[in-house]
Amino acid sequence: MAAGSTRPTSRDVAQAAGVSQAAVSLVLGDKWRGRVSATTAERVREAARDLGYRPNLAARNLRLGRTRTVLLVVPALTTEFFAGVYTGAARVAAEHGFGVVLYPSPEGIGPARDPFASAQAALDGVIASSMAADALTAIRGDQLPLVMLDSDPKGSLGAATVNLDIADGVRQVADHLLALGHRHFLHLAADIPSWTFEARARELAAQVGAVTGTSVRTTRAPISIDSALKAAEAALADPGSRATAIVCDDDKLAAGAYKAARRLGLRIPDDLSVTGLDDLALATALDPELTTVRLDAELFGEHGMRALLAVLDGRTPHEGDIPVELVVRGSTAPPGAP
Repeated sequence: MAAGSTRPTSRDVAQAAGVSQAAVSLVLGDKWRGRVSATTAERVREAARDLGYRPNLAARNLRLGRTRTVLLVVPALTTEFFAGVYTGAARVAAEHGFGVVLYPSPEGIGPARDPFASAQAALDGVIASSMAADALTAIRGDQLPLVMLDSDPKGSLGAATVNLDIADGVRQVADHLLALGHRHFLHLAADIPSWTFEARARELAAQVGAVTGTSVRTTRAPISIDSALKAAEAALADPGSRATAIVCDDDKLAAGAYKAARRLGLRIPDDLSVTGLDDLALATALDPELTTVRLDAELFGEHGMRALLAVLDGRTPHEGDIPVELVVRGSTAPPGAP
């Protein structure tokens, strides 16, 4: 590639692979079989990978039409919530003749191998969670038509953003606990730098802070039961802790809070109320069952896919956050007598 060039071309790939530009087009357009050898095709793909070559999508679509394939970038596949997001997105995609490919980026492991490597043009667009933004950048997905999920609309990388009304969910939690008489809260926050978790913290502080005589103390933990157990136990065991309610950013964090409470001899909800957020299957497996905010993951995925289809068609996606619902169960009650 020439010095100072900002983007490699098919000519650069051809030169690096020692083939013609026509051969590069055949290989990256997946039309090489019977025209060039498998060895040559692999050499072209390797050269394109090494150079970071990305074909001109606009020109390619004019020539070949869409591939009708969308990439869904999520933090991990082990999370029930994102399985629902995929299900919803794939359902709408299928209705329009599109397929959805998953790209997981598990926290602490780093991004998975790019499923398309040099063939980035095999994608029409990307739907990505803001929690997987690093992986998105690594695969240059931000150079494709992009819809961001759970992302700040004012600073999103995408052509559109789709959000659940997380702020309203936190408002519902705060209103419920305040109405029960709670005044001192522990916020068990997800230790993930993401807009959605920052929004939860801001809203909780605002709602509780609007009532006199209240306090919110925050402790952070990765989203795992063991991490939440350690963080919640340390915070609740602090002699200065007056919390009568724990507001958790996720149901898994709430499960850790349950274990911490039991280690400390605290009864839920008699001594300590606990709330979650997601309404995973775990919420009703806990005893008592967890008061939490129900997030419709499948509807979230559906809206994300519809927004991307609108972007691809040059239409304005539907605006407005997806409503969420507080589900009150047995883990919340008025605070016990001091």
